[in-house]
Amino acid sequence: MTEEAGIYTQSIVLSIIVMGSVLAGYLLRWFFANKKLKDAQAMAKGIVDQAKREAENRKKEIELQGKDMMLQLRQEFEEETRHRREENNKIEKRLMQKEENLDKRVDLLERKEKDMEERLDELKVKEQKVIDNNEQLEKVIAEEKDRLQKISSMTEEDAKKLLLSRVDEDLLQEKASRIRAMEEEIKSTVDKKSREILSVAIQRCSSEHTAASTVTVVLLPSDEMKGRIIGREGRNIRALEAAAGVDIIIDDTPEAVTISGFDMYRRETARIALENLIADGRIHPGRIEEVVEKAKKEMENLIKEEGEKTAFDLGIHGMHVELLKLVGRLKFRTSYGQNGLQHTKEVAMLIGSMASQLGLDSKLAMRAGLLHDIGKVVSQDVEEGTHAIVGGNLARKYGEREEVANAVESHHDEVESTTIYGALVCAADAISASRPGARAETLETYVKRLENLEKIANSFKGISKAYALQAGREVRMLVDPDKINDDEAIVLARDLRKKIEEEMEYPGQIKVIVLRETRAVEFAK
Repeated sequence: MTEEAGIYTQSIVLSIIVMGSVLAGYLLRWFFANKKLKDAQAMAKGIVDQAKREAENRKKEIELQGKDMMLQLRQEFEEETRHRREENNKIEKRLMQKEENLDKRVDLLERKEKDMEERLDELKVKEQKVIDNNEQLEKVIAEEKDRLQKISSMTEEDAKKLLLSRVDEDLLQEKASRIRAMEEEIKSTVDKKSREILSVAIQRCSSEHTAASTVTVVLLPSDEMKGRIIGREGRNIRALEAAAGVDIIIDDTPEAVTISGFDMYRRETARIALENLIADGRIHPGRIEEVVEKAKKEMENLIKEEGEKTAFDLGIHGMHVELLKLVGRLKFRTSYGQNGLQHTKEVAMLIGSMASQLGLDSKLAMRAGLLHDIGKVVSQDVEEGTHAIVGGNLARKYGEREEVANAVESHHDEVESTTIYGALVCAADAISASRPGARAETLETYVKRLENLEKIANSFKGISKAYALQAGREVRMLVDPDKINDDEAIVLARDLRKKIEEEMEYPGQIKVIVLRETRAVEFAK
């Protein structure tokens, strides 16, 4: 019993201890949980406070951004308003100009209407006079009839015939006198008006003319460069002359060489090539040919730019690029010593002035004036047609209006002019050409003789290039070595000499030179 009681007591004590431990654990857990809750609440409060501060800061930033945006929008709005105000001012100015132009046109129409009314009044007066004259004639006829019936034994029909014949004679004389008076009045008015138009046009376009030279001078950095241009045994200068088709004259003139040739295009090409060679410093036959080819390409660009500049200066737009190139090429042509491009610009300005005074389309007239001589650029390459006909066909080919094409082809009266613009181009061309000092017959004759000499030389087969040099006293032909051998070159020179003697008239003698050169070129790879 005692042992059982002790065991029971121990179990009770053990249970009490276990329950105490559980209670203590629960109390500890509750204590720590309460502490964590307080810490969490404090942390949450701190987070909330921090969030409030950040929200406040964010709010201030947004307000600042909003103010900046409002300021930017206001500036943009003010800028846009200013631009629109400027545009409105421009539109208002244009409208005012249009209104002024309309007012001027209205005034012009009113003046024309007034003139028409005055003419109608004059016609009415003349008509009344005619009516009065008819009445007087009827009275005279009646009186004459009575007198004839009284003093003659003529029948009424015979008297009528006699009276009518006399009246017809009187009317015929009066009509003829009036027609002569009106013709003289019209002729006087037309002559006076045409003189005024031509005088105003000439005064507005007064430019100087100088005859084109046949030489070009190229300055050198030093006299030592002359030796490099000549090259060993003259190979460099020969290569340059053959490639460019000109004569290079090296004399005692200090620091300068002269390029001689009748063709301005070749002279300018040679000048560009020589200056590029001098600047580069590498002067040898292979390099010379390469530089000359580059100079030719540079000349094509220069010609295009010159044509575009001329059209821009004259206010002409929308012209085909090929036509602009032909216009630019006129700068390197002369007609009786007068520069082709200068003559063309002058004709365009003259015809524009005359067209504006006549109330015609001045822009259309200036297009015709600008294109009237483009046929001269390609006429030597076309077998049929004069330069006027060729120019008119070119204008049609590149999309110009029929009025322009007809004015170009009819400015030498080879084709009938269908509009007044053809007559204006003819008049402007004559004014520009006939001005004192504008042209020189001798230079044109000289150029034609040299062109004919080159044409004869190029007519032979196997010729790659032919140049007239030394003022027509020498002609050089470069033959294709694959087509012409040495013996055939000798025969070719002889045949050319005979043809020149048969077909040309020239002073002195002409030296014929046939050059045949064979080159072997390989590339090491």
